[in-house]
Amino acid sequence: MGPDVLDRTNARWSELLNLARFLLGERFQTTSTGGQDGFSLLFEMNTLFEEYIARMLKRALASDDLRVVSQGGRLYCLETEDRHGLFQTQPDILLKRGDTVVQVIDTKWKRITSRINDPKQGISQADIYQMMAYGRLYRCGHLTLLYPHHGDLLGDDGVLATNVITGSDDRLETATIDVGRAGDMASRLRRLVHCACS
Repeated sequence: MGPDVLDRTNARWSELLNLARFLLGERFQTTSTGGQDGFSLLFEMNTLFEEYIARMLKRALASDDLRVVSQGGRLYCLETEDRHGLFQTQPDILLKRGDTVVQVIDTKWKRITSRINDPKQGISQADIYQMMAYGRLYRCGHLTLLYPHHGDLLGDDGVLATNVITGSDDRLETATIDVGRAGDMASRLRRLVHCACS
């Protein structure tokens, strides 16, 4: 039996084999109807965006005294009376100087609007509450919601708005980064953490 013959012992690999043949044969799917099976590749873009930003930040800040912690923190929002933690947090990115958190960055693979179209920019109330909780739990006054930049936004990527959290000196920034412009990514990311670097 040849290597591309499927039987009951290797039938579970049939779709993977078909995908390999498809890719290696330089064939392309069409959107018209037909009798041939097609494939789709799905990626969790929120996770990819977060991981990409974390890795690029580590490169951009390699010579600084800042440490980039991805999916770290893990402090609890609540404690029971017997000190059992409830509702553990896991911020996307913490920037730390020593043991002190100097900036919390939460990445969102969502399309935000310009302030002209919507003063809230389409940002969800739950995201704001989440950032307020991070600020309190991690004792950090520099909070950033980071979104992908797109052509319908006015101007270049960077900080779009800075708001003060009521009753505190904490600041919540709304920012975008253009992932299509990889060439100067490090300098653009450094600008987003300017307060933490100074």
